[in-house]
Amino acid sequence: MSKLADIKISTLDLVPVRDDSGPAQSLRNSLDLAQHAEKFGYHRFWVAEHHNMDGIASSATAVLLGYLAGGTSTIRIGSGGVMLPNHAPLIIAEQFGTLESLYPGRIDLGLGRAPGSDQMTARALRRERSGSADDFPEDVAELMAYLGPRRPEQRVIAVPGAGTNVPVWLLGSSLFSAQLAGERGLPYAFASHFAPRMMHEAIRVYRNHFKPSAELDKPYVMLGVPMVVADTDEQAEYLATSVYQRILALMRGQSLMQRPPVDSMNGLWLPHEKEAVASFLGLAMVGSPAKVKAKVEVLLEQTDADELMFTCDLYEHSNRVRSYELLAQALNG
Repeated sequence: MSKLADIKISTLDLVPVRDDSGPAQSLRNSLDLAQHAEKFGYHRFWVAEHHNMDGIASSATAVLLGYLAGGTSTIRIGSGGVMLPNHAPLIIAEQFGTLESLYPGRIDLGLGRAPGSDQMTARALRRERSGSADDFPEDVAELMAYLGPRRPEQRVIAVPGAGTNVPVWLLGSSLFSAQLAGERGLPYAFASHFAPRMMHEAIRVYRNHFKPSAELDKPYVMLGVPMVVADTDEQAEYLATSVYQRILALMRGQSLMQRPPVDSMNGLWLPHEKEAVASFLGLAMVGSPAKVKAKVEVLLEQTDADELMFTCDLYEHSNRVRSYELLAQALNG
């Protein structure tokens, strides 16, 4: 069983854009958070590919990863994830091969099979490419071949990329990628930070289907966890209202730009919307360091996860940094 002292903790940054700011400040905040996460002892720092969302500034994922890796020195930097249906595998192999060549031993390539956008945006990204989530298993195999050693008969090579063996993760919020990750012997990250309902089943499917590979000799599970940690439970609940407003806006199809916290969500959401937000954030850990530590211990007991990747979207960047600091102190202390 995973024990708190042995667990790796990591960071997923959604690079949030505030309602009174713009992407440039969000990108600078992301680097500042990565530098703090490195200092606090976090194992890896990932950003996710999203498109056509005004409140998330991580669309050019590989470009941003280069900026983050260049401004840090030890923390692993990676994608959580690249949405593979949007791209030709060769392009991703070249991008991440370049990152690995520049920052050896520090780059992770997490892959998702959703487009990370709406269908109209997905078409704008691909144009004439016939990319589809149905092609995901073949695309993963093609991409890993580009990153592996060059074969004698291989006519298309990734330069940089070939021979870099960038670690590949499969990400998912359903059972498809869980089974595929198990069969391919790859590490698996479940998106429980926004889709916790199938978490236990996905972990079970992954572990039951796992076959040792050159990449991994036993299953490795990472879970996404939303969190807000503050000095008191009351302060954490107040700060978390920014998160609630953002998820509510997502469900309503409204702007995802961050809004300041409010004293009460009463009047801002309808009863069924409150329930929907609570379901979306079912794994959220909001409270004082002691309260969140106790919740983490329960989660580890229930899942035996190998690593937890925390995400924290607060309005004030300083509060977000403080949340990660308090969490690290609580879990590593």
